[in-house]
Amino acid sequence: MRIDLHTHSLVSDGTDTPAEVLTAAVAAGLDVVALTDHDTTDGWAAVAAARPPGLTVVPGMEMSCRWFPADESPISVHLLAYLFDPHAPELAAERGRLRAERLTRGERMVDALAADGHPVSWAAVVERSGGGVVGRPHVARALVQAGVVGSVDEAFAGLLHHTSPYYVAKADTDVLEGIAMVRAAGGVPVFAHGLARSRGRVVGDDALGAMAAAGLLGLEVDHPDHEPADRAHLRTLAADLDLLTTGSSDYHGTNKRTPIAACTTDPAQYERLVALGTGNHPMADGA
Repeated sequence: MRIDLHTHSLVSDGTDTPAEVLTAAVAAGLDVVALTDHDTTDGWAAVAAARPPGLTVVPGMEMSCRWFPADESPISVHLLAYLFDPHAPELAAERGRLRAERLTRGERMVDALAADGHPVSWAAVVERSGGGVVGRPHVARALVQAGVVGSVDEAFAGLLHHTSPYYVAKADTDVLEGIAMVRAAGGVPVFAHGLARSRGRVVGDDALGAMAAAGLLGLEVDHPDHEPADRAHLRTLAADLDLLTTGSSDYHGTNKRTPIAACTTDPAQYERLVALGTGNHPMADGA
């Protein structure tokens, strides 16, 4: 089996429709794919309707979180949540809060860029988002289309970088609280790209230990942004903490260069993940 447990559609910050994500998965020879859009489950119905025979789809989400070190500023982290009940009240309310936070933050960034003469508008950014969760990639694409920058990567490295005066931080969920919410909804929380150093600050082993104690069930180990040494370290840490391990592409369509199925999950680890999820089930033939 070939399994990719981390992909995004234009419901959040990818460029493919949910149906097109499935088409890409089939073309790449995947047997299982998870849709994990940021802070939303709005793509689930579309993949359920579009799922072709023979392809299993795992309903999931990538949750925007923060780790709060004792003596340092917070670190932005992401939590992958699989097979949870989308109607669980606490998690549903938090998803709504995070989506509203993304909109407010995005509008503030665009207004600041426009005030300094950059030819972007919030109305155009929202229109280009297709009605999904608006994030920095949508602002980046607007800057590309306006000719301000040459690529999304250039926008993220400059005007939209976290050190830029235009950058606005989000009030994300405390990751320990996020883990608790996902578990309460019957879901499987997996820490996403935890040592992706190219993205900024990363957490230490103490943080991962605290997350495991709080109910974390897995680590995303094989990820395009993880160096070989970091993958080996995470695999050892997962064994020490009795956490499952996953692999995935973090596919975003044309917003990133990484193709779907660039990294995959071991079938035995996938079966372990499915067995732990009690709030939902994979979309599969005969299910």
